[in-house]
Amino acid sequence: MVTVFSILTILASIILVLVVLIQKSKGGGLSSNFSSSNQIMGAPKTADFLEKATWCLAGAIIVLSMLSTKFITYSAQQPQQQVQSPVDNTQAPDMNSPQPATLPTPANTTPAPVPAPAN
Repeated sequence: MVTVFSILTILASIILVLVVLIQKSKGGGLSSNFSSSNQIMGAPKTADFLEKATWCLAGAIIVLSMLSTKFITYSAQQPQQQVQSPVDNTQAPDMNSPQPATLPTPANTTPAPVPAPAN
C-alpha cells in the first residue's frame, strides 16, 4: 500500500512541476509558448485553471504523504517474527558468572600405582 502511495505522490509531483512551469510568471514563463491554448480557453480562465490545479496537486501531495506515513507506522507496529541470531562463541568465557558443576569421577577408576624405583 505504501508503494501505491509513493507512486501516486511521484506522479502528482511531476504533474505539479509541469503545471508550475506552464503558468505565466512576471517574465512570461513557458506559458507564452502555449499561446494556442490561451486562445481556446482565454487567458484569465487558463490562469484560474492552472492556479486551481497547482493548489489541488499540492494538497494531493500533502495528503498522500500523510497517508503513506500512516501506513508505514501501521506496518511497523505489526508484530514481526523474531529471528534468533547465531550465538557468538568467539569471546573468552566470563569467569565471574556461575560455572556449571563438574561431574565427580567414578569410584571404580583408581589411578594406576606408580612402580617403585629399583635400587
